[in-house]
Amino acid sequence: MNTQNSDNIEQLIAQLNSASTPQDAIATITAIAASGTKETVAINALIQALIHHHPAVGAASVTALVQLAPATIKPLIAAYSASSDQGLQAFIIQALAQIGDPEVLDLLAEVVGTSVANHCQGNVRRIAARGLGRIASTSRDTEIIGRAEEKLIWALLTPEDWGLRYAAAVSLQEIATPEASVALQQATVQEIDKVVLSRIATALEALGTSER
Repeated sequence: MNTQNSDNIEQLIAQLNSASTPQDAIATITAIAASGTKETVAINALIQALIHHHPAVGAASVTALVQLAPATIKPLIAAYSASSDQGLQAFIIQALAQIGDPEVLDLLAEVVGTSVANHCQGNVRRIAARGLGRIASTSRDTEIIGRAEEKLIWALLTPEDWGLRYAAAVSLQEIATPEASVALQQATVQEIDKVVLSRIATALEALGTSER
């Protein structure tokens, strides 16, 4: 390991931990991301910054964690499992959904399939559904596509959360398989929310499939 680079990372971590303003914290987070570091201590510092009281710092940390992937994937999954803080979990899922690596498929599918009433968690489920769409639409592995698609079809046809059904429709449009088209057509029969119905119609039109 380059000692000078390691010393620089340690200095940046110290600056982040002692930042007196959100602007200082964001500047330091940006510098850590620009370094391209793979050091666990730096990644963990960015994960800790996700729960900063200022939301812009959390957002900057998400961007940095996405930029430093794939080194950040395993630490993010571990942090999600170890925490009960819903705010932190929301940021972690946001980062993992943007990374869109098949390694996080199981966690995102688990989050989508968690039936909870809490608004924050509801939003997390929608983000996870979009992450599944990203993974499946960029993969050539039929097993990965099928597993993501199965969970998204469930999310489109089953939950009471209209926002989750909306997110599932967007993701199924991205996946663009015959099975996705069939599920979207089925949803037009049972969907009662006008906003979701409109989005389903947009998806079907994009896929070249007429509503029935």
